[in-house]
Amino acid sequence: MEIESKKITILGLTFNTEEERRNYFRDELRKKLPELKQMEGFPIGEDEDILNLSDPPYYTACPNPWLNDFVAEWEEEKKQLEKEGKRSADFEVDEPYAADVSEGKNNPIYMAHSYHTKVPHPAIMRYILKYTQPGDIVFDGFAGTGMTGVAGGMCNNPNKQLQIILEHEVENIKWGKRNVICSDLSPIASFIASNYNKKINLVQEIEKIENIIEFIKNKYSWFYHTHHEQNSIGTINYIIYSDVFQCKNCLSDVVYFERAVNNERSKIANEFTCEKCGSSYKKNELERVTVTSIVNNEIKKVALTKPVIINYTFKGKRYEKKPDNQDLSLIDKIDSDFDTSNILNVTLPKGANTSQPLTSHNYTKASDFFSKRALIVLNELSKYPLAKFLLTASMWNASKLYRWRTSGKGGIMNGVLYVASLHQENNVFNVVENKLRDVLKALNEPIENNVISTHSATANPLESCSIDYIFTDPPFGGNIMYSELNSIWESWIKVKTNSIPEAIESKGQSKSFIDYQRLMSKSFNEYFRILKPNKWMTVEFSNTSAGVWNGIQTALQNAGFIVANLASIDKKQGSFKAVTTVTAVKQDLVISCYKPSSEFNQKFKQHQNTDVAVWDFVEEHLNHLPIHLVKDNATTAIIERSPKILFDRLIAFYVQKGLPVPIDAGAFQKGLRERFIERDGMFFTNEQVQEYDKKKAENPDFIQLSILVSSEQDGVLWLKNVLSEKSLAYQDIQPLWMQALAGVRKGDIIPELATILEENFLKDEQGKWYVPDPENEADLEKLRTKRLLKQFEVYKKEALTTKKKSIKEVRVEALRAGFKQCYQDKDFQSIVTIGDKIPNKLLMEDEVLLQFYDIASSRV
Repeated sequence: MEIESKKITILGLTFNTEEERRNYFRDELRKKLPELKQMEGFPIGEDEDILNLSDPPYYTACPNPWLNDFVAEWEEEKKQLEKEGKRSADFEVDEPYAADVSEGKNNPIYMAHSYHTKVPHPAIMRYILKYTQPGDIVFDGFAGTGMTGVAGGMCNNPNKQLQIILEHEVENIKWGKRNVICSDLSPIASFIASNYNKKINLVQEIEKIENIIEFIKNKYSWFYHTHHEQNSIGTINYIIYSDVFQCKNCLSDVVYFERAVNNERSKIANEFTCEKCGSSYKKNELERVTVTSIVNNEIKKVALTKPVIINYTFKGKRYEKKPDNQDLSLIDKIDSDFDTSNILNVTLPKGANTSQPLTSHNYTKASDFFSKRALIVLNELSKYPLAKFLLTASMWNASKLYRWRTSGKGGIMNGVLYVASLHQENNVFNVVENKLRDVLKALNEPIENNVISTHSATANPLESCSIDYIFTDPPFGGNIMYSELNSIWESWIKVKTNSIPEAIESKGQSKSFIDYQRLMSKSFNEYFRILKPNKWMTVEFSNTSAGVWNGIQTALQNAGFIVANLASIDKKQGSFKAVTTVTAVKQDLVISCYKPSSEFNQKFKQHQNTDVAVWDFVEEHLNHLPIHLVKDNATTAIIERSPKILFDRLIAFYVQKGLPVPIDAGAFQKGLRERFIERDGMFFTNEQVQEYDKKKAENPDFIQLSILVSSEQDGVLWLKNVLSEKSLAYQDIQPLWMQALAGVRKGDIIPELATILEENFLKDEQGKWYVPDPENEADLEKLRTKRLLKQFEVYKKEALTTKKKSIKEVRVEALRAGFKQCYQDKDFQSIVTIGDKIPNKLLMEDEVLLQFYDIASSRV
């Protein structure tokens, strides 16, 4: 599906036609396959299937060996763009994109193809336009269907409405194409991405596909014929199929639809009766009736499903009827006359998502998910390379996963392979033609050629320091089992995911959270390697587990990235909210992080054994943070500029480099106040504070971060917020404290309010508590650390000298102080031993503990 031109020049080579280009590079790819097969994550498939699916050098269904050639060519193109004034050699981005983002999913490109997770391309465009300029090279290593590529291409030619919106939201936009490399471990994902990311002659290609559909329709349209009245023939729109259960009392068949769905088809009863004996049941109390078949010499029992209602069209009007003998005879004729034993004869992997259809209906092969007539028609489509994209876009709506619902709005259940007890077999030709209209709308957008590769994020063929910006939407722990869900799709294209380096938590693959984190660390290490210094990465992330969220942050920081901004996207309102803690993450999150500049790295190496390096880091980091944020016309606090988070980032940076942290929290806070300027509990450089003051004057109302207390650290922050406004007596604080207390993590001991006050605050002569000045705060911090280390020694002794398998409750702040001290003393074994004995969830959900544990584990 591409534009034909007289001459095509690509990577310095000229061809007369696209077909000539494709054949040349396919031959070159064939020669390179033996070497490429040595790469981790090389897909599973025959050489010819991989080659036939590929459209090299733009897209390969395996690791793309031309990535670095494209990068070299694009770097040369940058020079010309600079001469033309379309880009600047000294372009830099100092602070992250931290504005509100609201983007619906109902755009044509998003809707054209169903895939488990997608970020709408207009949302990605905001980040690309912020962090890059025309000609820059963008990478996404968990690219899925290639929306990052679409976004990069759209920067060259946005529609007018979108252009107006984005120019209002993003400052100093430079329109122009960004060159995007999209890669994914999954062959179906990269195949879909390749179709979204290449120029096509829409009129020519759609006409060809319409001719293909018409040709197949002429052969098989009778599959969907049904008798109307007398000898009139209608066209089936869909057939409702029902599971059949066996009555436990009289052993007769109970057709679920007939007994559970009311006459108006508006309600499905929780309890229903056997027509024959009147026994009452809930569905989960009964066994399904099965039928036995022989396929490829294999005897197999599957759940019996019975057609119960046919919806059809005659002369433009819709009708419904119960299947008659002629309808049943048609199904029998198709079953007996056509051999489909070699179509999708692929056994599905065992796992969480494939277990439901296996348990409920004994569906073990990809072919089990389709009626015979659907298999035949879709198989005909699959023979035409032009129609393969349409096939993969249509497949789910033509499968047994399509649920019938009383609302009349059927559909599949996203993120799982769920076969309902009432499924709807749709007319495949209707499905394909409807989807073609969706694809037509999507591809009507001005699409640009980008480069697509099928490889693991853990083994990237790109050269070091070659990428200008990374946008990525990585796997979410155990949220979605991609290789399982993709197994049916990939059976059609005959190239399958090599799941060994797939970064997920999965019982089916025997991958724990630690395995997931290890694979994500390996992937982020590769991201860090290929990104140029002083450039940015945006990580979009969706998971309700604070442990997985912490795992992502730890993997990022261990790779060398420095987190500059954390935000959550409220998809209902499309708004960002600052993330103050890492407990119970409920929304999609966006992490903005950067790779330190070469100048900073050089300066840090010179000073790394002195306190000077600490302040070099802080200044570098402050220069990468947002200066002023507005929410509802009010200035809002930036948590990353608070002393606590700045100190956490400092510790993470030193630990990642394997260096001792040369300063304690008290001295750090004192040094902050001596070297930088404080406003509203946040710290700024001299240049930044002038901008902050000016913008705050325009939005004088100030919104403090709302903090719910679910840990000791939260409690200290909450008390600082409360007591910074005015001094309060204990009895005035206590009721407010009780209201602020949220769900405390299991196993975490939060000290009494009185203890927290005594350790962190001072009391005046009237008995009112107040926030201490820097000098007193540093002294309090030393005393508190001493107490915490004393408590840690108790845990250490308990872990090392007793036979207890676990320590059920601990004070997390004591562990933080103790782990830091053990790290300084190079006592890595104690960190690992104690970490293994405290509640696993507590370890995984605490960013600081997890990072010390992760580093210590690699040193033991």
